[in-house]
Amino acid sequence: MSATQISSILQGGYHHPLSRQWQAERQLTKSALVYPLFITDNPDEETLVPSLPGQCRRGINKLVPFLTPLVERGLRSVILFGVPLAPDVKDATGSQASASDGPVILGVKTIKKAFPHLFVMCDVCLCEYTSHGHCGVLNDDGTLNQEESCKRIAVTAVDYALAGADCVAPSDMNDGRILAIKRGLIKAGVAHKTMLLSYAAKFSGCLYGPFRDAAGSAPSFGDRKCYQLPSTARGLARRAIQRDLNEGADGIMVKPAGWFLDVLSDAKEIARDVPISCYQVSGEFAMIHAAAEKGVFDLKAAAMESLQGMLRAGANTILTYFTEQILIEGWLDE
Repeated sequence: MSATQISSILQGGYHHPLSRQWQAERQLTKSALVYPLFITDNPDEETLVPSLPGQCRRGINKLVPFLTPLVERGLRSVILFGVPLAPDVKDATGSQASASDGPVILGVKTIKKAFPHLFVMCDVCLCEYTSHGHCGVLNDDGTLNQEESCKRIAVTAVDYALAGADCVAPSDMNDGRILAIKRGLIKAGVAHKTMLLSYAAKFSGCLYGPFRDAAGSAPSFGDRKCYQLPSTARGLARRAIQRDLNEGADGIMVKPAGWFLDVLSDAKEIARDVPISCYQVSGEFAMIHAAAEKGVFDLKAAAMESLQGMLRAGANTILTYFTEQILIEGWLDE
């Protein structure tokens, strides 16, 4: 048999289940998973989100009982999204985004007290708190006022860090917000212990519906296409990633994940020296559930294959609603 023929024999290298696992450049681990939590200002709320299968909005009093079994099964990180429900809490500038008695600040303190070693990330945006539902302060013509938006975003991020957040992750997509936050963290004396994770490559599109149902963050007019990236804009995403690295980002996020694996791969190449995260967003999660319910495929198989694709493209961490099921049902323990 010639050398060419010998080198063409590949199947022996992946015949066994364990040797098949060894073919992966990255293994999915519990430490790679980040679980998104929706926290409301109703302390005792625990309400299912109909469009987001099995996921709830929870009040402060429900957090520790819910998280305890997940932490016991290996949960290492969560990301918090505030959902204000009280009347008149929203205004034009999102002034209550970092209120000391608001859901995120109270959520951080509650979780860190109960689980000191849990890595707590906070999504930083104003859309849940603005009366207009957009991700910043608006000009008279309805466009984002970049300077004022970045100021508010930076103040909010610093307040989350001072409350004990291990990571702040701005998702608003305002130009210059990374630099504003980094300077704010330095001035507050917490830059050395607060990771700044940028949603640098966040694309507009149709996959956010269930999230907006959960967070109550749909814009009251227009859309977010002028600040979230166009779905065709691979080059623009590369520029945004490089810009945010230059402004002091400690990590890069790609969102949504499954539809932008090429951008995820680009991010790993451009930002090779920082962790790369991706967000399997609500629409992706809901689609997988819907197809599984129709018998198109097995839920677990599809979920795990989708996450493996993200790892293969370059992700170090994955924000996914499947985290709960993976841990509780032991999908990684088999």
